[in-house]
Amino acid sequence: MSDQPQRCGWPGDDPIYVAYHDTEWGVPEYDSRALWEKLILDGFQAGLSWITILKRRENFRAAFEGFDPQTIAGWGEADVQRLLGDAGIIRHRGKIEAAITNAQAWIEVEAKGGFDQFMWRYVDGAPLQNRFATQADVPPKTALSEQVSKDLRKAGFKFCGPTITYAWMEACGLVNDHILTCHRHADCAAMARTMG
Repeated sequence: MSDQPQRCGWPGDDPIYVAYHDTEWGVPEYDSRALWEKLILDGFQAGLSWITILKRRENFRAAFEGFDPQTIAGWGEADVQRLLGDAGIIRHRGKIEAAITNAQAWIEVEAKGGFDQFMWRYVDGAPLQNRFATQADVPPKTALSEQVSKDLRKAGFKFCGPTITYAWMEACGLVNDHILTCHRHADCAAMARTMG
């Protein structure tokens, strides 16, 4: 009998993935800039596995100056070229350009009351507590992620389709999608609070 705690099936045995699942995924994120960083990283994940991004996250943070939207918003073609030459990140012109556009969009949303407030209002300021029995029950997107995605695009964001948006909402704890038998389901539920 294993003394390993029960978890969601998706991290497998990869120590980096397991650590991410056990310490970050599903933990409610209330910091506006951190929410934005995770959205950008989820955009870079499009068409790839999350572990690919996770293993390069520190490289991304270095290349993108700590994900400072104020800095990134002013970047131009020279910065795009620099990033296209950086083997430590995902070198995709569209995703790099979207990160710059998304920094500009974040600044606008932040000035109008905060990106954190903008996002958490979709769940009335408190994480949705799903109660899925198996990984197969967890949807790739929902009607809510469709709406959030639509509103993000309306606000000027790119690489934020409904599936990317839902993965981001799960990662940031706007929804608790740890399956019921996972040791983190109750932990993440206990961390929930209402946005003030």
